[in-house]
Amino acid sequence: MAAIQVVTPHLVVSDANAAIEFYKQALGATEAVRMPAEDGKRLMHAELNLGGARIFLMDDFPEHRGSHGVDAVFPPDQIKGTSVTMHLEVENCDAAVKRAADAGAVVTLEPWDSFWGARYARIMDPFGHSWSFAHTLPGKG
Repeated sequence: MAAIQVVTPHLVVSDANAAIEFYKQALGATEAVRMPAEDGKRLMHAELNLGGARIFLMDDFPEHRGSHGVDAVFPPDQIKGTSVTMHLEVENCDAAVKRAADAGAVVTLEPWDSFWGARYARIMDPFGHSWSFAHTLPGKG
């Protein structure tokens, strides 16, 4: 039997509880799991469902850097950027961008009709993670 390969983003943020609420409002995510840390404030782990995909989420634990293999894991607000954009295929790119912006995201690329046949846009969420949205333009897919 062949191994199943699934890529699941595991986001690190400075306030996982707030991030969960943002992703619910802005992206329509649903919460599957929430595991609080011993301090009762931060989350060790959370799992969201987003359009059939799973997203893991956790608070930053700087006190554990140097142990448990987390030496180079920082939330975007600490590194002043991110090197990854999560992409979502949506029914309506413009509506998805508006929903995210209304929830507090910053639109970094307004929706436009791309040369590859998609209506495409990007946002930055309040936690420093980049997201893109697209739908196929009529007659292009």
